[in-house]
Amino acid sequence: MDQRHREILRRHRRSLVTTLDTADICDGLLSKGVFTQDMIDEIQNKETRRDRARALLIDLETRGSRAFRSFLECLRETGYDDPAGLLENGDGAHPPCAIPAQPSLIPLAVQRPKYTEDPDRPVFMPPTVVPLRPGTLPVPKPVSPPYEEENLKPTRIRRDSIQIYKMDANPCGICLIINNVEFEPASCLKNRNGSNIDCDKMERRFKALNFKVVVKRNLKCKYIRHEMSTLAKEDHSLYDCCVVIILSHGTEANHNRFPGAIHGVDAGVVPVQIITNYLNGQNCPSLQGKPKLFFIQACGGDEKDTGFEVSPDEVQPSMGGADDQMDAMPMSSSSDSLSTSDEPDARATLPTPSDMLVSYSTTPGYVSWRDTEAGSWYVENLDRVLEQNADTDDLVTILMMVNDAVSQISAKGLYKQMPGSFNFLRKHLYFQKP
Repeated sequence: MDQRHREILRRHRRSLVTTLDTADICDGLLSKGVFTQDMIDEIQNKETRRDRARALLIDLETRGSRAFRSFLECLRETGYDDPAGLLENGDGAHPPCAIPAQPSLIPLAVQRPKYTEDPDRPVFMPPTVVPLRPGTLPVPKPVSPPYEEENLKPTRIRRDSIQIYKMDANPCGICLIINNVEFEPASCLKNRNGSNIDCDKMERRFKALNFKVVVKRNLKCKYIRHEMSTLAKEDHSLYDCCVVIILSHGTEANHNRFPGAIHGVDAGVVPVQIITNYLNGQNCPSLQGKPKLFFIQACGGDEKDTGFEVSPDEVQPSMGGADDQMDAMPMSSSSDSLSTSDEPDARATLPTPSDMLVSYSTTPGYVSWRDTEAGSWYVENLDRVLEQNADTDDLVTILMMVNDAVSQISAKGLYKQMPGSFNFLRKHLYFQKP
């Protein structure tokens, strides 16, 4: 809203609060798109009519350039012609009549009245008038029109009830990196050239964020489970967070919570939902109430996203590397590879875990691109955004920045990639400053 319109509303707020019944105009403001239903409900929940009117006027100032005119229309439509005219005059729609300049008034000294002998019947005598010369009295400074005390307060108080995770332990927590590069010939999976670049970046970055980093390379399926089980049995009571980064081939998998599965170097798979279950509140009590973060650089399937055409102003396209490869394999159909009946530490039927966030390099079902010389698009941008923004922005904001950056890259001038996350965090998460 223009500052001029805000001043008009504030100047006449007292009279509007006195006369306005919000029940008469809320429907009109809702239909004109000035307020949402939630805002209307919040206004109507105020205890008194005056409180409701005051809240409406304060919120109105935040509702954009058309809010003032829409408010005038609603007043006219509901019979509040006088308040509407008052506001229109202030807006200059109907200029008020010019008032002729008044002559300067010079105050006169007045003597006390004289009384007769009868005190019950005073007789007022004409006062002796003593003219004063101009300039003999100080000229008072102009006084700004008095506003209500509430005008000195911010026009809208931001009510942010979301808390922040404690993240000041030293070290902050354990960061486990599983880096699968060289796959067994029988697996029919290509080696993931360039993954060591990703691993080095993540190791340096999370050490800079004050994590104790543990790197495991070229793990078979059963050893991925073993490392997760070992991590779950650690005593995390002195830590504030736990991070797992997995760099490997991936595939689709049946799931009821977190999609996708990770390949071991032997081509066996571990569903992501099982990996996360190792660290949930039941299987790892020392991490209860603490954030558990998973960053997955792997394909979610074998589909390739060719994107859709948009205005050049919408994105700043960039090309991928000269040798982009995929971390994909067709969807696993083996019920044995997805079974959890032989794994007591990881039951997929547990309730949805809280305080977890799983960030995927790509959309479920689609391939994830990796440059053999520069590393994967996702990790490269995750590392860069963390370096630039970890000391100012929360994790969810950082991941949106990564999403935006990766979405503007193209493989072979054609294929696209869109990261995403499943967020079960309950609070804001800010990393320690590097």
